[in-house]
Amino acid sequence: MIADLRLARARLDRRRLLAAGAALATGALAARAPRAQLQLDITRGFVEPMPIAVSPFAGDGPGARERGEALAQVVSADLDSSGLFRTIDRRAYIQSPEELRGIPRFADWRAINAQALVTGIVRSAEPLAVEFRLWDVFGGNQMKGLRLEAPSVSWRRVAHKIADAVYERLTGERGYFDTRIAYVSESGPATRRIKRIAVMDQDGANHAFLTDGGQLVLTPRLSPDVEKIAYLVFRPPAPRVILRELASGREIVLGEFPGMSFAPRFSPDGRTLLVSIAQSGDTDLYAYDLASRRLRRLTQGAAIDTSPSFSPDGSRIAFNSDRGGTPQLYVMAADGSGVRRISFGSGRYGEPEWSPRGDLIAFSKIDKGFFHIGVMKPDGSDERLLTRAYQDESPTWAPNGRVVLFSRQDRAGGRTRLFSIDVTGYNEREIPTPLDASDPNWSALLP
Repeated sequence: MIADLRLARARLDRRRLLAAGAALATGALAARAPRAQLQLDITRGFVEPMPIAVSPFAGDGPGARERGEALAQVVSADLDSSGLFRTIDRRAYIQSPEELRGIPRFADWRAINAQALVTGIVRSAEPLAVEFRLWDVFGGNQMKGLRLEAPSVSWRRVAHKIADAVYERLTGERGYFDTRIAYVSESGPATRRIKRIAVMDQDGANHAFLTDGGQLVLTPRLSPDVEKIAYLVFRPPAPRVILRELASGREIVLGEFPGMSFAPRFSPDGRTLLVSIAQSGDTDLYAYDLASRRLRRLTQGAAIDTSPSFSPDGSRIAFNSDRGGTPQLYVMAADGSGVRRISFGSGRYGEPEWSPRGDLIAFSKIDKGFFHIGVMKPDGSDERLLTRAYQDESPTWAPNGRVVLFSRQDRAGGRTRLFSIDVTGYNEREIPTPLDASDPNWSALLP
């Protein structure tokens, strides 16, 4: 009940959240300096983090100063977590938040080697109104300015949106901080594992359980609009795919499939769900139309076909199959035609996940006793392994296609946790969860 109320409130907050796209720069400021050219080059394998200063936001009204401090902390944490930025210690800052209501003294920030500076003002408490500016310290001008309004309970979303705006302006790529992660929370002994569907912000905040652990649940997948979640539940007489509305908590059993159904995946438009159905010893892929509730078979034969994933344009599907004798990766048209194998390296491949940018497919791989998370192009070329561990599984992409999230068990009987890694193979870090965690799914940017 508590989780449902929180999710209902979060949905209302999303509808009320307004991000004004107009820059806050004045004409006088724009005339003082040419347009800033500061931008981080992230095309190389290793990127030296950009030194950036994020000042606590100034505040107008009761509690505004404290809220400004908290906003800046979340923005700093988001930017640092990307591995592309290094927030300078605030003890080195010379100007106070109140002094930064106007144009900064850029010499003070150049003295501590800040290349960029984030400042802001919290104008009101309810609804929360925040103005922020991004400054090019060495160029001496403003690069970005926004005003955002939201209910005060959504202050963390405001901070994530600011971090996204800074990230996009300085890298040229969309941010991924205003997002959610669904996963399977695990607890208890190995022989009696309790599994619950959970959702949280990408930084681990606002955590909530959606199921109570009374039934075994697997493979949570968020819809493209982040309003629904599909997952597998082991409910007699056979496992079924459940569609749950996040705001209301209402659950829908998606039809009475003829066999065991599992591994649901949404199409990019959210209208179709790909499922694997096992019957008579075979496992094949099906497309399930959510409006008409019609099931259409895509593969057939004696092989095990599973883990389907749509390309971003919905025209193709990547999947895992043992039709060649060992588990490998295949790509086919969305109607099931033109099946083509794309993995040819050593080892056993699985769990393909198409990048939101369409340029890469992430996968898991077992080779020579180790698990890996890797990426390859959709034609199978340029295979690169990003990790090597006792057990790395379940890759899922950040919405900008820059970061891969996955689950890891570090040893037999050890904890299972969530980690992320940059697509270049750098900046591996743990995503905090209250209990063990597996099978993550990263949402699109929140609406």
